[in-house]
Formats: sequence, structure tokens, C-alpha cells
Amino acid sequence: MGKGEIFMNITINGNPVDITLEKERTLGELLGGIESWISSSGHSLSGLEVDGAAIGINSMEEAFQRELEKIKTIAITTSARSELLMEALFTAKEILKTYGAVSFDEQGRLREQWEKSPAGAFLSEEEPDLYEGMVKTLRGEGLPPKKLEGLLDERLRELRTPLKELANMEGVITGIARRLEDLPLDIQTGKDQQAAETVSLFSGITEKLFRLFSLLDQWGVQTEGITVEDLSVRAFIAEFTAALKELLAAYEAKDAVLVGDLAEYELAPRLLKLYSAMRSPAEKPA
Repeated sequence: MGKGEIFMNITINGNPVDITLEKERTLGELLGGIESWISSSGHSLSGLEVDGAAIGINSMEEAFQRELEKIKTIAITTSARSELLMEALFTAKEILKTYGAVSFDEQGRLREQWEKSPAGAFLSEEEPDLYEGMVKTLRGEGLPPKKLEGLLDERLRELRTPLKELANMEGVITGIARRLEDLPLDIQTGKDQQAAETVSLFSGITEKLFRLFSLLDQWGVQTEGITVEDLSVRAFIAEFTAALKELLAAYEAKDAVLVGDLAEYELAPRLLKLYSAMRSPAEKPA
């Protein structure tokens, strides 16, 4: 193995792997490289044993400092990130259900346990906005538990049935596109609340569409050949995202002319084209 002075057995999901060490000297340095490698296939580390002893989240920091030359075996378990996210969302839902039925002191302990749990840690890395929303709700500062539970249910539906969620967005997509076309007039006529709601809805709908696109391959939809305006969908999404950021910046700066141009002539038509491009292969039989 590598430079010859370090010998250990490494397995991933029970299969031996041959890893050449370069400058890695600690377990944390080694796992950092492995995590980058497995993440490219949509997986993440979900379990770890070192010399036969399971490493939990509370002992992870200490374990990462261990020198590789003193380790004989490393057993790594990986899971699809979508599966881990689903588990984290289920856990968050269960916490919300339990939270309202316990005492104030128990609520504090429950919140701390969840924040330090593997599910909480995973959610904080993969979905920081959801994690922050969960923390605020558990502190009594955020959304009501029932409303947050509804958001968690929506994310679970996306993971379970992304094709159905995509199909169900047709009316929402055409509706927000019309609102984007009306956005310049809303701003010019002082309909500030309606304009703000349109921008917020559009941002949320776009994020949902991007999430669903990332799930299509897992459900047998070949996304590599999808093009929009002679661009790959990934390249189109990159340009779309840049235009969306420009819209949000222009809206914050109260630049009504730029907001109107971007909303009506750039983002509304692009949204419709992106949705149509994603629906077409998704509706073909596998």
C-alpha cells in the first residue's frame, strides 16, 4: 500500500479495496479523499468501523485524529445520499411529532439529541436551509411544527416519486410563468406584496425543479442526452441559475426595469423550456 510503511485492510460495503496512500497520515485525511470519491456516484459514508469498533458521531472527531500506521482494519459502509436524506427527513418528522407531547425540559434535551444525531448532522450538510428551519421550529422561533412537517412531506414525495412530482408541477409552472410576465406591471403599479410573493414562489419552484432533475437518473431517465436551446440541461441550468441570481439582486436593488426584462424575456420562457425538456424523456417508457 503506497509508500510501504503502512499496511491495513480497507473494505467498502464488505468489498476489499486497494488504496494507494500519498500524503495521508490520519484517518480523517484518508476518509476525506474516500468521501470525495464515493460522492461522485451519489453516495455518502453511512457507517465506519476501525479495528472492529464502530465509530459513532460522538467519537468521530477523536477517531479522525488517529494515525493510519496504528490502524489494522477500516470497514466503511456507504449509502445512496437520497436514501440517507429520506432517513433524515423521517427522523425529523418523528422528532416534530414527539416534541409537542413532552415537557419543556424534555424538549430541550430532544432538540440537543437531534442536532447531534447522524440524521441531524447529515441534514445540516445536505440541506442546510431545512436544518436551520428545523432548529428554529424546535426553539419556538420558526414555522409552526405542522407547516414544517408539510415541507418535510413534500421533500419525501420528491425522493419517493420524483416523476409524479414533476408531472404534477405543470399547472404550477405555467402559473408562475404568467406571474413573471406580469411582474413588471406589479412593480410599476405598487403591488409590492404580490411582486414579492411572485419572486419568492418562482425561486422556490425553480429550486424544486432542480432537485427533481438531480433525481431523474436514479429513476431510469437518461438525462445526458437532454438539451435545451442546444445546451445540455446542466449547462442550461447553470445559465438559468445565473439569471435567477441576477433577478434576485435586481429585485433587492429595486431596479424595476432590469427585473421586468429578466422576468418577462429571460426567466419565464426559460422555465417553460426547461420543464418541457425534463418532462419529455421522463414520460417515455423505460
